[in-house]
Amino acid sequence: MTHTKTLAATALLVLLGASFSAQAYDADWKRGRVYYRSVCTACHTAAPIGAINPSIKTKAEWSTYMALDMHAKGKDSVSKYVSKEYRASIKASNKAAAKFADTPDKELLDDIRAFLQKGAKDGDSPATCS
Repeated sequence: MTHTKTLAATALLVLLGASFSAQAYDADWKRGRVYYRSVCTACHTAAPIGAINPSIKTKAEWSTYMALDMHAKGKDSVSKYVSKEYRASIKASNKAAAKFADTPDKELLDDIRAFLQKGAKDGDSPATCS
């Protein structure tokens, strides 16, 4: 009897784990690259800061930067520039913002994280903004 209950409990845990893993989002670094290059780089190039290449930081540095969610030396948040509201405000002049207008904020932020990790100084494929 105890063995049957243990098997049933194990089966239930496996099914619950499978359902949670099925809901996990697998970030798309290519989509992150498109947004980063079209939106982030476009703004930084126009500003006096200049382009911010992903390869200027290590994976750990990008992870910290994204986790802190601080942009412009803490004056803004990174998530602000990935939000649907921000994309809606620039979609008339930015094709990438229009293309990803309905993408959930968290997914797009995860995509950008994936691109930054891949393109970091110590990433799989250090990237520039060209």
